[in-house]
Amino acid sequence: MLLLGIDLGTSSIKVSVIDATTNKKLISCQFPETEAEIISLHAGWAEQDPEIWWKNTQLAIKKANASGLYNPFDIKAIGIAYQMHGLVVVDENQNALRNAIIWCDSRAVTIGQQAFSALEDKGFLGSHLNSPGNFTASKLAWVKQHEPEVYEKIHKFMLPGDYISMRLTGEINTNVSSISEGILWDFEQQHISDTLLNFYNIDRALVPEVQPVFSDYGSLRSTIAAELGLSEQAIVCYKSGDQPNNALSLNVFDPGEVAATAGTSGVIYAVTDQRVHDPQSRVNTFAHVNYASDVERLGVLLCINGTGIQNSWISQMTGNKNDYESMNALASTIPIGADGISMLPFGNGAERMLKNKTVGAHIQNLDFLRHGVAHLWRASQEGIAFAFRYGLDLLRANGIAPQIIKAGHANMFLSPVFQEAFAGVTATPVELYENDGSVGAALGAGLGIGVFADRTEAFKGLRKYKTIMPQHIVQYEEAYEKWKKILEDKL
Repeated sequence: MLLLGIDLGTSSIKVSVIDATTNKKLISCQFPETEAEIISLHAGWAEQDPEIWWKNTQLAIKKANASGLYNPFDIKAIGIAYQMHGLVVVDENQNALRNAIIWCDSRAVTIGQQAFSALEDKGFLGSHLNSPGNFTASKLAWVKQHEPEVYEKIHKFMLPGDYISMRLTGEINTNVSSISEGILWDFEQQHISDTLLNFYNIDRALVPEVQPVFSDYGSLRSTIAAELGLSEQAIVCYKSGDQPNNALSLNVFDPGEVAATAGTSGVIYAVTDQRVHDPQSRVNTFAHVNYASDVERLGVLLCINGTGIQNSWISQMTGNKNDYESMNALASTIPIGADGISMLPFGNGAERMLKNKTVGAHIQNLDFLRHGVAHLWRASQEGIAFAFRYGLDLLRANGIAPQIIKAGHANMFLSPVFQEAFAGVTATPVELYENDGSVGAALGAGLGIGVFADRTEAFKGLRKYKTIMPQHIVQYEEAYEKWKKILEDKL
């Protein structure tokens, strides 16, 4: 039996095929090879075309199938990971009515703040564990308010992964973990939030059917199976936002375990059995993939919008055709603190951990006589690591104190400079694993279809790449305090 994992990222679609009998990855590939477009028609807006997601998903699957390394007809289970907090709306014919409003879009911040102000005294934070913020429900309220002609045509709204699942199966559904990230799950009542739906005057009929995370979301439509060379008996049986899925891919399921990612955005994700909620909703709590009403497993999520996207931007702006490996090598020649340069990586929309403020990215203390591109590259990576430290201190204030942080050996964690800066400034060991979101989604599909007896069997192939122990803690602390002072002056 083969398992297909699909990871709907901001930059591309990545797919992996796993042999369930050996846990061996047969292939991973992505489409497109270059970073996908984010459409920003106005400041603070961020959209993508769901139809392009779907086309890229098909092309990525066909690219994998064309390898000849397996028989596509042997794929029996499909798992989907996706960029969190997005909004897709479709009509009764399952056609997208507008571009998806994605995770880093800030247009609904004011709407969410107004809702929280009205509902805070009624215990909203205790029951929902988050402010409505600019999450999925608030984005839908924005559509209702500003695009009533679109809203009137909506048959269902959904998260990005639900949309890809719908295109594969023709079924529209979601799960508790996914719907909680839209702030539409009432943890006290254990059902869809009537409180927020009623406040926004959103018809409950627009909410997809809610299923367990690991369940049968539908078999492939015959036309899609024929187009992709897959079996009609293949089922979608796992869906999760990218951060809960990243935790799954690292075998992070139990209270006290912590995962991190540093792709376009950056996240620390800690599993707990407590209903943690930050009074200012700077960190957020969602249902984890193994959440159940009788055995609660929750993911406390710290998100930084501007992480890898800053590194990408600084690479493009400094030019000279340097790839990331060359940048990392040159950055390593610059001492800790980047000779006084500090960079704030907050140029990708409103930041939750900064109370939904749009601070913007900044480069401080640039000296034209002393500094070159290598200093900028070092400062960029340190600034991202320092943003993680700032957020980790918020998690610590909420009772989350990781002893070890697990991460995939990917994206920013490929850089030795970033690895050292992250571990040094957080004073926390980091374990790196050779795994990614699409592999995690495939393993999730295996758990969903029941091919694995338990988690131990599912993750027997997980191998640790290396452990980064904290070094130069005093030097990183000094550089961080200077960085933090610059940030606090902007707030």
